[in-house]
Amino acid sequence: MRTLSVDLGERSYPIYIGRDIREQKSLFDQAIHGKQVMIVTNKTIAPLYLDAMVAMLSTDYQVDTCILEDGERYKTLDTYAEIMTALLEAKHNRSTTIIALGGGVVGDMAGFAAATYQRGVPFIQVPTTLLSQVDSSVGGKTGVNHPLGKNMIGAFYQPQAVIIDTHTLTSLPPKELSAGMAEVIKYGLICDKEFFDWLETNIEDLMAVDNDKISEAIYRSCLAKANVVAQDEREGGIRAILNLGHTFGHAIETEMGYGNWLHGEAVAAGSVLAIDLSWRMGNLSEQDVTRSVALFSAANLPILPPPTMTLESFIDRMVLDKKVLDGSLRLVLLNGMGDAYVTSDFPMDEFNSCILDALEASQQQVSAN
Repeated sequence: MRTLSVDLGERSYPIYIGRDIREQKSLFDQAIHGKQVMIVTNKTIAPLYLDAMVAMLSTDYQVDTCILEDGERYKTLDTYAEIMTALLEAKHNRSTTIIALGGGVVGDMAGFAAATYQRGVPFIQVPTTLLSQVDSSVGGKTGVNHPLGKNMIGAFYQPQAVIIDTHTLTSLPPKELSAGMAEVIKYGLICDKEFFDWLETNIEDLMAVDNDKISEAIYRSCLAKANVVAQDEREGGIRAILNLGHTFGHAIETEMGYGNWLHGEAVAAGSVLAIDLSWRMGNLSEQDVTRSVALFSAANLPILPPPTMTLESFIDRMVLDKKVLDGSLRLVLLNGMGDAYVTSDFPMDEFNSCILDALEASQQQVSAN
């Protein structure tokens, strides 16, 4: 097992990474504050891991469960209310601990429930997908979607611990594994060129879920995120670089309907757009672009946006993004490989051409098939 820390003063917490560590009760005991536990999971994960966790914890705690529908389209206030109802019906008090057992949707909603139930109770992240292990479980972003925008309702609320069991990746569908790799590749692009080089060398083993390689990728991804979050917990500055491709990607997710494109798929296509714009602005070489696109492709991720979108639909969705400030659209772009920055200063003609060219290529791809 490997351990690292998110350094936030009194809100600091450990991240544990290892195989089968969800069965180590001592890790949970250190993070559970009272005698009540509510495990929030979904209908896909529950048959795989819920019974064992309930049996492990029931020796010392009152353990209740809330099993949600699976999918991004259920990341809503109505589903959040289901968690609240479960807590109230089971008479959970202010010392209860919520455990999020699942992917990013479960983690975001359980975390938001923890942030707001009786004005805040402790929670533990037990992420079961690659995307949630390397991204959404770390950093304290919680929330739900609104039909007009992704993650528009939520709170910054840090967990007591993140327990990452790499064994859960063996049950992950290939499409979900690819979606997680989009966020892994992101870290190499924004802040760690050596990691990007390592990913290029090891992508085949990573896609085959080689335990040693995937553990290393998770560790380095979490380390990168922990370092950024420690500098900027509430995204007032540098933390925004973690959103490479997300402004474009959230536009895709919202336009296509939540769940029709996985978050990681949309981030991959959005990252390629950001990389292309960075190249058009003279910040990247053609080789940088080629390598980046090749790595996303090797992870079986889309590199083009949906052909049904338009420039207007992209802009309409992007202006609702949380990174818009005083009416100005801000993007995460690259100054070079491993060097990201946030800016509102980019040429709109190149921005428009970047999207239009990608849409044309996407439409041509559909026609060719």
